[in-house]
Amino acid sequence: MADIRIPSTIKLGGGSVQEVAEQLSQFRCRRPLIVTDPFLMSQGLPLQIRDRLTASGMESGIFSDTVPDPTSKVVEAGSGVFVSGAYDSLVSVGGGSPMDTAKAIGMLAANGGRARDYKVPYAPPRKGPIHVAIPTTAGTGSEVTRFTVISDSETNEKMLIAGANLVPDGAIVDYELTLTMPRRLTADTGTDSLTHAIEAYVSRRANGFSDSFALAAMKTIWEQLPIAFAQGENRAAREAMMLAATQAGLAFSNASVALVHGMSRPMGVHFHIPHGLSNAMLLPAVTAFSLSGAPERYGDCARTMGIAQANLSNEAAAEALVQALYRRNEELEVPTPKMYGIPEADYFELVPTMVAQALASGSPENNPRVATAGEISAIYRGCWSGSAQGKL
Repeated sequence: MADIRIPSTIKLGGGSVQEVAEQLSQFRCRRPLIVTDPFLMSQGLPLQIRDRLTASGMESGIFSDTVPDPTSKVVEAGSGVFVSGAYDSLVSVGGGSPMDTAKAIGMLAANGGRARDYKVPYAPPRKGPIHVAIPTTAGTGSEVTRFTVISDSETNEKMLIAGANLVPDGAIVDYELTLTMPRRLTADTGTDSLTHAIEAYVSRRANGFSDSFALAAMKTIWEQLPIAFAQGENRAAREAMMLAATQAGLAFSNASVALVHGMSRPMGVHFHIPHGLSNAMLLPAVTAFSLSGAPERYGDCARTMGIAQANLSNEAAAEALVQALYRRNEELEVPTPKMYGIPEADYFELVPTMVAQALASGSPENNPRVATAGEISAIYRGCWSGSAQGKL
């Protein structure tokens, strides 16, 4: 039995960001706090949204101190601003970090305590204030998910927090906000979406609802990401990627992510690797390791993405998927941890810690082939220089 949760309203299409006041009015909100980041503030988008809200008779404030890997310290500061300002709702504007920060701000405003009190498996019991999410990247899918990832400022642990009460009430998915995304960000967020789709489909918690979104998303992303990467101004590719990112978000929010994400979060927090990039570093090797757990599901992925012909066996199609993922990483210029500049001694010294944190997140348990601590360690070590391509 699947427990399906999605936002009550999702606005799609170019220019839909202009309807933010209308969406808030539907929820009877009058005093929203806009949560964003310093870069977007410098570009002016949050100010434009605030002006539109003001023109509609709403009073709004801006919290722009979010950081690339949201921290519990920032979340607590934002919650303080929300409560002291007597705001009645949240509008998150940006990539996954502002959206995840806004979810956690609302969680603390409604439930009190500290972010660590609600890390998996302890879901926040009370729903937070109304939250309208506006993504500016085609990647995280956080605008439709029941997850937030917060780094504990004291322990440096990247915590997964999950629960139905974290799903935003509304989402505005406007692809025009992604037209200026740089190549690296386009590749990394796009691969994050692809990982969401694949992991949702092969997850032990997959279901018919999530399957439909996962398959649609992976097909589009595989076709359109190279175009968006090479031709950032291509509106058709950007629109397709934005929709696919939301579809992938709906898929994994109502199924789960698995081993890639469980391993990716510790890499990101310890070495400050963008989340989508750390997913990309791991995706081919983790897929190779996982094939035996669900060859028919991985075969479906390969055929849906156009990597394998319909008459190819599941095992052969799944193997073709792995090799295609390695080639795609080359095409998108994805570095190995070694190429990224991480000191070798630091990386290998932290492998045991990363293994423990990956297992503690719970995500590896959803993988079609459940990995032991030793197997996760071997994948981390093999990914260091890419020497484990196709061998795990």
